[in-house]
Amino acid sequence: MNTIHKTNEALAPVKHALKATEVVANLAKLEGWRLAGDGAAVAIEKTFTFANYDETISFVNAVAFIAHRQNHHPDLSVHFQRCVVRFSTHDVGGLSMADFDCAARVDALLA
Repeated sequence: MNTIHKTNEALAPVKHALKATEVVANLAKLEGWRLAGDGAAVAIEKTFTFANYDETISFVNAVAFIAHRQNHHPDLSVHFQRCVVRFSTHDVGGLSMADFDCAARVDALLA
């Protein structure tokens, strides 16, 4: 599992947005994730593809479970054979470690 992912416990409260250098360093640890948006609307996102709708919905439900456990909820765009997962931290107006930790947890679903 990715080194960003630490425990199964809920994430600690977010205190600050990451600096650009921290974002770049953490993004490099995640495969297939990219920056989207800018400013307060900046996010990280990844498109996951599946063989059929049932697989897509199973994935969405697993992501929802992670989001609930971590108390950090992504935006999801659900389609027939794909799902776009997008993380940002609205409270800090940017990206936080919570975004990268949850992205690593989502990746681990398909590892």
